[in-house]
Amino acid sequence: MTPIDATLRAAVVGDGADTTLTLDADFQGLPDAAHGGSMLGLFDLLAARRGQRTVRARYLRRVPLGVPLMLTRTASSDGLACRVAERGGAVLVDGGVDGEHLTSGVAEAAETGVGSARGSESAPLPVSLMCFACGIENPRGLHARLAFDAATVSGVWAPHAAFRAGDGRVSPVALTTLLDEAAFWLGALASGESGMTTELTVAVHGDASAGSAVHVSGERAATRPHAADPRYWTTRVSAHDDAGRTLATASITFVAVRGAARKLVTGLLVMNPREVVRGVFPAYCA
Repeated sequence: MTPIDATLRAAVVGDGADTTLTLDADFQGLPDAAHGGSMLGLFDLLAARRGQRTVRARYLRRVPLGVPLMLTRTASSDGLACRVAERGGAVLVDGGVDGEHLTSGVAEAAETGVGSARGSESAPLPVSLMCFACGIENPRGLHARLAFDAATVSGVWAPHAAFRAGDGRVSPVALTTLLDEAAFWLGALASGESGMTTELTVAVHGDASAGSAVHVSGERAATRPHAADPRYWTTRVSAHDDAGRTLATASITFVAVRGAARKLVTGLLVMNPREVVRGVFPAYCA
């Protein structure tokens, strides 16, 4: 199978003002939209930085799949700024990669020890068909399985061939996708609604080895609504290796969209037991 980094690079054609980004359906998050983690992974790949760094993105609109978009890159001494926009239209997402400047929210995620052990009463979170993170039929996806209990959302993911770089590392897009996926479910559990992640800041602390599993988790008690607008929830998530070494920490904002879960639940019920879907969206799954 083609390495995932090569697939991401192939999505970018041209240079300068003529750069085009076209993400295929394998990078789906919610239906017909790119997974937030895949966009962060792309920015990180384009920046080509190693060691500690901060990868960030601000979503203004969903990023469509299979549609040529404009990609603007601006290099600086400290990193790379990226912007994705419709051709001749609105900006969809901006972000980039910086040096070792960790935001206070990301630092808090590291200090609070996110990564608690899963409790004995954990329940599986729903999976989908084509999601880049959890899709059971996505040929290029992670095939991740997350679960939740009263305290955490968590999961353990073993890197498979497409996500192993030639130098023995795990492709960073796996980390950004796992963190974003956990943040989505933290927000959904807190609000009882579907929605999307909008502000993503991931501090990469070190390279993940392909010889170790990735342990991702976030504390539900740390998921808090914004005082100014309770539709928005701040989540803290992190990833560790088998030895407990911190690989990445993140502060990711989830925005709940009232009623959006109704359509999502219909799709999830095709491949998930009703009680699994009801555990996250009780108002939409009697």
